[in-house]
Amino acid sequence: MLSHKQNAILIGIFYILAAVSSVIAVILYEPIMTEYFYEVVQNGQETTVLWGAVMDLILLVSAVGTTSFLAPYLKRVDPQLALAYFGGRFMEAVFIGLGLASILVLISLSQAFAAGQVSDTGALIAQGYAFQGMHRWIMVLGPNFMLGINTFLYSLLFSRSKLIPKNLAYFGMLTAVLVFISGFLDMFGIIEPWSTLKGLIALPVGVYEISLAVYLIVKGFKAEGLASFNK
Repeated sequence: MLSHKQNAILIGIFYILAAVSSVIAVILYEPIMTEYFYEVVQNGQETTVLWGAVMDLILLVSAVGTTSFLAPYLKRVDPQLALAYFGGRFMEAVFIGLGLASILVLISLSQAFAAGQVSDTGALIAQGYAFQGMHRWIMVLGPNFMLGINTFLYSLLFSRSKLIPKNLAYFGMLTAVLVFISGFLDMFGIIEPWSTLKGLIALPVGVYEISLAVYLIVKGFKAEGLASFNK
């Protein structure tokens, strides 16, 4: 079995991978999320978008990794809340997978257009807009709503566990509320999906995840919180 310090380091690494890969994926998906998505392959941008898909796969693995390695600790604090977090994290992973699938379908449509296999360009564009819309709503449901709920739950459990500084856990709960609000505002069209304002509202949750990751990698879990594991 891995030591508590090794577990903490792995959890920290997973958090960093999740934060970094999610941002890179959004940037690399830019060509396929425009009205000219069907020209991505023809313009030689297919590889760029596929690397974005790889980033989403890393994000998916990271989400499962953090949950798996946190499980023994959070269950000790409150089994019911921990189960709610595990279920929420699973749903978040499902949304990530669905978002990834919608991107891959858009690539397939672009490949068909580049190969001259499309007889009705209007129908292809309509299909593409549908999958772009699907991806947009998945981004609201997954990286906003579910991320907000899950971050609040594990931060709440952390605040009661004494495994990390309470102030850090409280900061996590605050950032969870903010990212949830950004999704709510996006859903009702109050702010634009890729606007600077939405980015600023959601930014603190990324700062929290990186801060938590650095703390776990450098210091590990607090001895006070680990005391129950040694009984």
